[in-house]
Amino acid sequence: MPDFSMSNLAVAFSITLAAGLFTVLGSGLVMFSKTPNPRVLSFGLAFAGGAMVYVSLTEIFSKSSEAFAEIYDKDHAFAAATMAFLAGMGGIALIDRLVPNPHETLDAQDPSFQESKRRHIARVGMMAAFAITAHNFPEGLATFFATLENPAVGMPLALAIAIHNIPEGISIAAPVYFATRSRKKTVWACLLSGLAEPLGAALGYLVLQPFLSPAVFGSVFGVMVFLALDELLPAAKRYSDGHETVYGLTTGMAVIAVSLVLFHF
Repeated sequence: MPDFSMSNLAVAFSITLAAGLFTVLGSGLVMFSKTPNPRVLSFGLAFAGGAMVYVSLTEIFSKSSEAFAEIYDKDHAFAAATMAFLAGMGGIALIDRLVPNPHETLDAQDPSFQESKRRHIARVGMMAAFAITAHNFPEGLATFFATLENPAVGMPLALAIAIHNIPEGISIAAPVYFATRSRKKTVWACLLSGLAEPLGAALGYLVLQPFLSPAVFGSVFGVMVFLALDELLPAAKRYSDGHETVYGLTTGMAVIAVSLVLFHF
């Protein structure tokens, strides 16, 4: 990767930070009982998944191949990009295995949220916050590097991550708010989890970029595809039994495809 100006770094970091802060929006939905329409949430999650898969397959992989082509010949560059993709998928899969992500978002109206279970629910909230925070590090890294290399790729990707962060915020906020009855603690729990994304971006840039830039970008590709297939699309299907998942998936791909075409002019 080339050297980047401070303005490019600031833009990429700001976009990553904004995507992470959408976790706090999930806390607001819990505290003010504005539960999202399940069908709308299903469409939004599938939209984010479609956007992430499309932009990964069409743009991020090609960027990784181009970066490796500066080191190897064309065939070996393609093979190296593929290995980086598999390494990215393997890395995020290992994180998911060691620190499972709470896919089932919790609702404060759930019958299990009883006064007698407040201590247990508090532990659930802490575990959810820890798991989601661990998953947010690679998400922030992926968003940051994608935006840094090409805003046309990174900005739609950041939007997809932002949509994905809303139900994650709900997963954290529901048990924390039930257990503590404190809006301040609930917001702080979601905020700290969301800030893991810009923190992951900063650490990734400082530690990895000088040494493994083509591999890092290829790994971003693997992380994005895994997140879309393992988290977003299953969650979207869970919220609706209709066609909202398919409509959201195809719409997300179409919107990203058109936006990338426009950015090339």
